[in-house]
Amino acid sequence: MKKLPASLVAAAALFCATTAHANESVSVRLKWLPQAQFAGVYVAEAKGFYDEAGLDMTVQPGGPNINVETLVASGANTFGIASGTEGVLASRAKGLPIKAIGIDHQITPYVYVTKADSGIKTAADFKGKTVATWYTGPQYVLFSVLAANGMEQSDVNIVSQSVTLQPFIDGEFDVATATLYNEYNVLLAKGLTDLTVISPEDSGMVSQQDAIITSDKMIEENPEVVQSFLNATLRGWKYAFEHPDEAIDIVMEAGTGLEREHQEKMLEKVEELMTGSTGASEGLGYLNMDAIAKVEANLVAYGAIDAPVDIETAFDASFWEKVPSEYKKMSE
Repeated sequence: MKKLPASLVAAAALFCATTAHANESVSVRLKWLPQAQFAGVYVAEAKGFYDEAGLDMTVQPGGPNINVETLVASGANTFGIASGTEGVLASRAKGLPIKAIGIDHQITPYVYVTKADSGIKTAADFKGKTVATWYTGPQYVLFSVLAANGMEQSDVNIVSQSVTLQPFIDGEFDVATATLYNEYNVLLAKGLTDLTVISPEDSGMVSQQDAIITSDKMIEENPEVVQSFLNATLRGWKYAFEHPDEAIDIVMEAGTGLEREHQEKMLEKVEELMTGSTGASEGLGYLNMDAIAKVEANLVAYGAIDAPVDIETAFDASFWEKVPSEYKKMSE
């Protein structure tokens, strides 16, 4: 039998290795329903960035009753776009083996909205009122805001908020939680322009949100897959911001019943949240460890978590540091 040239043998081996890697089946669980909040993930999938990174990706939506941290910790999903700093720390405090390898929103996206005739002007006025929030991570922001204003959680009637803000519009509760990129715009579009908007920052709470997470097991056993995922995801976000019309086309295909103008406004606001502050100076997905440490200290002080958490066990910046600059730095 004729012996193949060494170059062909090497090429064949490389092809087999690449093909095997391309069959790496992974999934990413989103914290909410399909929308422009996750444009970078959908763009990375549609443009083949995950395929190029050797990943056979399945994108799965979330919702009000989905806990991304639990699904990733259990191995049901490989990766997740989860809650924010508070949710990751609280998960580690409960013993969930998950880590954030990046974080999308460098500026807190949550605000509390109330009608002008409610008499509520600041978070200090929440006492004795009914306040709605999502129990997918944002509840920890609320707990910390209450504590910062000298209130126990029992001083406020905290209720779970659903997908729609219709109960707030109908007067079923006094305060609603809204994101600047979604629910707040919905309220304005419905004609509720006479609103009081209260930011967590008003109470000294600065929180990064939409953490990119995976499990301790994945980091230990498949670090190259974790790196490939983060590279492709941030590449998707950069492409989305540089090609917004195409990104919205992709989002509209991913979801059902979406209104294009609303999604366009959402992507514009998400870009502000992701590229503002350290997103501009450091790059997309940056883990601000100083800010995380301050949130951790606040959560302990306010009783939102029972004991301190070593932030190095909850946040791993090593993967972000290895993401190519052209994938995470926006062009000036």
